[in-house]
Amino acid sequence: MSILVNQNTRVLVQGITGLQASFHTKRIMAMGTNIVAGVSPHSAGGFHLGVPIFSSVKDAVKKTKANASLLFVPARAVKDAVKEALEAGIKLIVSIAYGVPILDALQIHKMVNDHGALLIGPNTPGIITPDEACLGVFPENILHRGHFGIVSRSSTLTYEAILETNRAGLGQSTVVGIGDDMIAGCHFDRIIDLFHQDPDTNAIILIGTLGGSYEEKAAAYYGTIKNKKPLIVYITGFESFHDDIGYASDIITHGKITIEDKKRIFRDAGALVLNSIDDLHETLARLK
Repeated sequence: MSILVNQNTRVLVQGITGLQASFHTKRIMAMGTNIVAGVSPHSAGGFHLGVPIFSSVKDAVKKTKANASLLFVPARAVKDAVKEALEAGIKLIVSIAYGVPILDALQIHKMVNDHGALLIGPNTPGIITPDEACLGVFPENILHRGHFGIVSRSSTLTYEAILETNRAGLGQSTVVGIGDDMIAGCHFDRIIDLFHQDPDTNAIILIGTLGGSYEEKAAAYYGTIKNKKPLIVYITGFESFHDDIGYASDIITHGKITIEDKKRIFRDAGALVLNSIDDLHETLARLK
């Protein structure tokens, strides 16, 4: 079992013929990902990396029954690409691009919700179920199948959590990077809920940041769950507010929402809260 993606997920790649798209598509195919189609209007009718190329997502879905889309398009093209995927009936979209304009991100968020779909990203390493499917740019040699779900807003610390679960001999069920941009396509609580429904996930690691209210919403939801799976939480960011440096939301609230506030809210909800990412190994050892 897993969440969101597995060996049966039928993936199409929007912008597949680009340099980066070609590089990563080849990699994730070698990892077992079932790539059934590519979309590139200028190359429609041919093949790329052995994958049939279509002029539109709608045509690709009709011919191949694709049910997930991986976007390798520039930031300013993400909104149109997401819109095209949604209108074709795709319910899971992963956007790698960094720096999607804020207004576009807001409009994308509404479109995705209106269609009852899920967007991972933008600005994310993606989502991966080890040994089954990868929609993103995760390294192929650091993931091992196991029973810890990981969800993170920090790409770098996502890899740290992966390495520590490996070191503890636990491995990962599914890893989700919800995105480093200011506006994420989905929230922590949605992923926490999916992990609680997955019998193959025994515990969860959540890596949050100081900016935004994603963590507070996640803690509130976790606090309502009766049969909780263990949730390990680490919040990264500046420890205190400064006028000249900090996260936008922290500046707006004049430091009223601090890292300690977020830690306290998670502790009150029953989570295991780390003071340092270096504490993760010891915590995993105790759970093991």
